[in-house]
Amino acid sequence: MASESSDYIIVGGGLAGCALAARLHESNPSVSILIIEAGPDVSEHPLVPHPLSAGQLYHTDIDWDYTTVPQKNLNDRGCYNCAAKALSGGSAINSGGWIRGDTADYEEWSNLVGDSRWSYKGLLPYFKKTEHHYDPNADPEQHGFDGPIYTASVTSTGRHYPLRDRVKAAWERLGVHHNPDANAGSPKGLAELIENRRNGLRQLSSSAYSLEGVKVMTETIVKRVTIEEQHGKNVATGVELANGEIIRAKREVIVSTGAYRTPQLLMLSGIGPKEQLKQHSISTIVDSPEVGKNFHDHLGLWQWWKLRHPEEGLSLGTPLWTDPSYMSGMPLDWVVTDTVPSEPLKAALAKDTGAPVSDDHPLINPPRCHTESVVVYAPTFASDFGVDIPMDGSHITTGVVIFLPTSRGSVTLTTSDPAAPPAIDPNYFATEADKAMMRAGLRKIARLFQETPEGQAMVESETVAEGFTPMTPNSTDEELDARARWGGMTVYHPGGTASMGKVVDSELKVKGVEGLRVVDASVIPVPLASHYQACVYAIAEQAADIISGKSTKGI
Repeated sequence: MASESSDYIIVGGGLAGCALAARLHESNPSVSILIIEAGPDVSEHPLVPHPLSAGQLYHTDIDWDYTTVPQKNLNDRGCYNCAAKALSGGSAINSGGWIRGDTADYEEWSNLVGDSRWSYKGLLPYFKKTEHHYDPNADPEQHGFDGPIYTASVTSTGRHYPLRDRVKAAWERLGVHHNPDANAGSPKGLAELIENRRNGLRQLSSSAYSLEGVKVMTETIVKRVTIEEQHGKNVATGVELANGEIIRAKREVIVSTGAYRTPQLLMLSGIGPKEQLKQHSISTIVDSPEVGKNFHDHLGLWQWWKLRHPEEGLSLGTPLWTDPSYMSGMPLDWVVTDTVPSEPLKAALAKDTGAPVSDDHPLINPPRCHTESVVVYAPTFASDFGVDIPMDGSHITTGVVIFLPTSRGSVTLTTSDPAAPPAIDPNYFATEADKAMMRAGLRKIARLFQETPEGQAMVESETVAEGFTPMTPNSTDEELDARARWGGMTVYHPGGTASMGKVVDSELKVKGVEGLRVVDASVIPVPLASHYQACVYAIAEQAADIISGKSTKGI
């Protein structure tokens, strides 16, 4: 029996859910809005505010702490996949990178779904609406200055890391040009790290966006969306909680539980591939075979480098790092977003498709942002891979990320228990194209340290795990692939499992059910050269306008 009701029920009080609820209330304060969040309120959690605490929050009670099924292309490893279990979602646990992505990615998205609202130009008003840019003199055509999410650059926080100029010079010697604003339609080039920090601290979406006037239930798991047949149509009428309580929605149910749990909840509600639902004795309401499919994620690989002169105080752990500003963000200066050489990529794509690939292939033309590379002034993730490096200022880390993977995976049910983890199979590193992108990124890192005078003066050698030899620009494809199979890991940007155009339409409505929408990263149909929180905030902002009738379909 229903105990209460709200106009809008938002399942998932994450980054998107909180922003959406706040904007819906702002648009119409008379409507009742309920957020139901599985995790706790972490606004008083002692570790959450601090920029360098993300790793300490992994595997805790505010992390769903997922492990993928064994990945056949990563030495059959089950990979850890973080997913926040907290009010504010990813904004409570992420590393804070703020990168919108490339115009070409959004054009691909908008063309795929036939709606210009999801192009870069269509989303730009919402990128601006969410943003409080750190530089009041920035381009007002590209940036917002009154939004709830404060951004900060390395320079604006007063961080003057000692390797800054040397790293920049090394990249530029390899032909990577400086990009003064990576959040103006193209991140390509060498750009300063931008983070969503305010006064050096994390911003929770539940605090940055006011939830005054919004009812919030925490530590409450939703079992399913209730769906009834009305006048020959399937209509979402509310939700059933894990304890059996039913809450009615007078207008809409909006699922915002993220790329892992959104497809799980849809399937538990009878929306998904009918054969899979049948396996778990779930009645099929909508046979939607693409629910849980099209999973895409950014795979990264880390390497560790011994500094030639650690006594100069160049990396985290050195006693010479006494400047408190160093603790106000991640310890790096530059983010390099790059296009990989076209010929190896075309050859790889041809292997994947079994047919010749032209210069007009969407991953070739226009020139895309295939990879991201960083130099981090700390031995990041070394201990996770059994590489014994002390936090004593002796090492730095490099990371290469595949931004536009062609590998696709899935999220499926393991049981009908809503509290149980789904089966997550990212299918990482499954295509020749992904291998070509990773190889190009790794070779460029090797050149950075071994073919530039700045790099040679900076590092002495690569510190590798037992059984490996240090990489060089001439390392073979097989050697590079073996390293990626050993150490490849997510950088926590999953999406696509309730894809727009397949599971939801361009107004975020679930196909086959009225009164039900999805608003989170699961709707993103194609990979983006982005750190997804910036995009997800924009999705939530636009969703509020769509639901309120302020945003109509573009051609």
